[in-house]
Amino acid sequence: METNEFNFRGVTVNGFLMLFVVILLPILAIWGIYQSILLFDMPNAGALPTVLLIVSILLLICTLIILGGFLMLEPNTARVTTWFGKYSGTFTRTGFYWINPFYGTKKVSLRARNLDAEPIKVNDKVGNPVMIGLVLVWRLKDTYKALFEVDSQTMASTDGTLSGNAKGLMRALEDFVSVQSYAALRQVAGLYAYDDNDENTKELTLRSGGEEINEQLEERLNERLSLAGIEVVEARINYLAYAPEIAAVMLRRQQASAIITAREKIVEGAVSMVKMALDKLSSEEIVELDDDKKASMVSNLLVVLCADEQAQPVVNTGTLNM
Repeated sequence: METNEFNFRGVTVNGFLMLFVVILLPILAIWGIYQSILLFDMPNAGALPTVLLIVSILLLICTLIILGGFLMLEPNTARVTTWFGKYSGTFTRTGFYWINPFYGTKKVSLRARNLDAEPIKVNDKVGNPVMIGLVLVWRLKDTYKALFEVDSQTMASTDGTLSGNAKGLMRALEDFVSVQSYAALRQVAGLYAYDDNDENTKELTLRSGGEEINEQLEERLNERLSLAGIEVVEARINYLAYAPEIAAVMLRRQQASAIITAREKIVEGAVSMVKMALDKLSSEEIVELDDDKKASMVSNLLVVLCADEQAQPVVNTGTLNM
């Protein structure tokens, strides 16, 4: 993607060297003022005391101007520089430096940040209201876009004037990320159903989507946040549930589905056990059963095996007739 960001190309001086100069200049200025006062009392000094006094005052003024050019950058921080309103590059060199103090600078952080978005109510593909939330890890990638493509500076100001405060700028970008994250979350949630409603389909759903849904969400977020020079490191849906107004109904539906599934397994197991019992009795010639007695036995065994409560057996000691 095209970017107008580039590294700062102006003159850069070691900060400790300029710190020595800043310490030396006031000493020279004070010495010059002192000497000019002495020269004023001497006859035939001419214009020398006046010139020395003016030069000393200019040295003090230069010292004050030089003090405004110091930069100290920690890892993963940057300074966006402007020359009387014109973008002059992004300073990213870690350490202590000095640049022309007439450059305007705004400090920004390039470190990763996270957003834990509160769950919001959205409608899924079939219109069911669901609660969905996300957790997002992002960082600033393009400082030019962050400061000049979106109105982060005005959003960061509290008094109507542009603010160079790093915390204010990053807070404005956090608000931008929050708004766009909710918009992307609504967009993705509207493309898929919450679940397949127990239908045997291979359609992707919010519940079963997993990594595919997260990848879709991350892609939508990158599309929206690239305008502000922001890169999405990771995006994950961390909360998913039906909205409160339909949660109770859907819970009963899920319970009914679970009961049906369990019954199917119980019946399947009971039938296999009855078949095994009949085959065993027949193969080992323990007892001869006609069709009526087999039917009666199957019926009793299925009742015992499929019943919710424990069966109470009745021992028949006289006949096989039930």
